[in-house]
Amino acid sequence: MELAYYSDYAVRLVNTEQPERGGDSLTSVEAVRELFGAAQQAARRATDSDVTRLRTVRARLRAVFEAADAGDEVLAVDLLNALMMEFPVSPQISGHEHRDDGGTSRSSGAESGGGRPKWHMHIADHAANATAGFTATACMGLAFHLTELGVDRLGICEAAPCRNVYLDTSTNRSRRYCSDRCATRANVAAYRARKRLESERAARTGRTAETAQDATPATER
Repeated sequence: MELAYYSDYAVRLVNTEQPERGGDSLTSVEAVRELFGAAQQAARRATDSDVTRLRTVRARLRAVFEAADAGDEVLAVDLLNALMMEFPVSPQISGHEHRDDGGTSRSSGAESGGGRPKWHMHIADHAANATAGFTATACMGLAFHLTELGVDRLGICEAAPCRNVYLDTSTNRSRRYCSDRCATRANVAAYRARKRLESERAARTGRTAETAQDATPATER
């Protein structure tokens, strides 16, 4: 698994809060465990204390996205580096698949009949608690995403009042919204705003024409 994959951990955590709407789904141990996704073994260590711990990390990760979105690359990197120093990772080489003699990947296991392992970097989970493990993984993934694609690929949704964060993986760096739903909502809102402006301009133009006609002397009519 490529380390950049783990950047989604940061997005999932930050988006548990809707600051403009006053919403927060990170309120229980079950919510903490859901953040881990398929990594159920790590999630089993979650306790009530991790709810508070992860909320603190969430605020710090949002600050990274906000700095990046504002174009302050140095601040974004400094904030992320501070988190990585506090929550270090333990990388290790792992292999979940095997290659046959021709280089083709096959699933690992006894039934694979041997072959060369398909090695890749993996983040080992030796953290003292669920928060430390999740944060270390999220920060390392975000760091790889940032260094490989650029700080400007960390964004905040422009569809008000949504403030969800996202990772822009588009080829032309054109992403502006966290989801298709927000993009559609924003486009509809912009269309309606244009229509209102056109109607207001038409109304003003009509009133101006009527005023000019009323001001014309009777002899000129």
